[in-house]
Amino acid sequence: MPPAESQSLRTPAPAATSSGPRPGWRVPLDLLATIGAFAYWAVFGLLFTLVSLPLILILPCRVAKKLGRGLLHRAFRVFVKYLRVTGIVHVDLSSLDALKDEHEPVIIAPNHTSLWDAVFVISKLPQPICIMKEAILKNPFLGGGARLAGYIPNGASGRMIKSASEALEGGGQLLLFPEGTRTKHDARWINPLRGGCALIAKHSGAPIRPVFIRSNTRFLEKGWPLWKRPELPIRLSFELGDPVRIEEGESTHEFTKRLEEIFEQNLSRAHKLRRQVAGPEI
Repeated sequence: MPPAESQSLRTPAPAATSSGPRPGWRVPLDLLATIGAFAYWAVFGLLFTLVSLPLILILPCRVAKKLGRGLLHRAFRVFVKYLRVTGIVHVDLSSLDALKDEHEPVIIAPNHTSLWDAVFVISKLPQPICIMKEAILKNPFLGGGARLAGYIPNGASGRMIKSASEALEGGGQLLLFPEGTRTKHDARWINPLRGGCALIAKHSGAPIRPVFIRSNTRFLEKGWPLWKRPELPIRLSFELGDPVRIEEGESTHEFTKRLEEIFEQNLSRAHKLRRQVAGPEI
């Protein structure tokens, strides 16, 4: 097996372990901080949509996309900082710093544990291109900014692959969740991977950088009710894997299975935030 497949990870500093239940005085502060987090997205999202729509019509396409991606990157950085300062989330993103030095086209492919995974990754990337669900582009809180940034809908497969490959030609960083949706509640490590990631990699020739996300909670996973509060603080770890490329003569189906095995191998190894077996209910 070539070195690129060994997936020897740049292990980030370990996250702090839980010291026990939150003290009682933290409960109202945590509640206010949580409400503030939702309010941030409600206010910012609507304002961004209102501002984005005329900018899409006025600005040249290239300028609009660069502006949109930069604004989303900064907004996500502020949000992640807010989560850290309030103590709601303890997250280690240091492994993603290596992506700042990437000047060649690259596909960034995390497992999809939660609704906000993309927020943390984009907070570390100044100009990422994101493939997202087509329905999000119509969302009043998220759609305006995503359209301004030129994010790619995952609707028509052929159009998606063509748009993604063109975006990578200029040395772009493409964020794509190879599961296609958030990891299901009853999945052990990940959902079976879909073939879109392999097709884009084959069409563009770009390597894939897996990102292995772990958490102490299943907050905002597929099926998690928005009204249900998680145990705080939420602890997250993001680990960047080595580049993986399609080998000569390897089919996209074979590559997808190989990539799936890489995720399962790494997500199943001993780690303080390793995914736990789910109960019958969330």
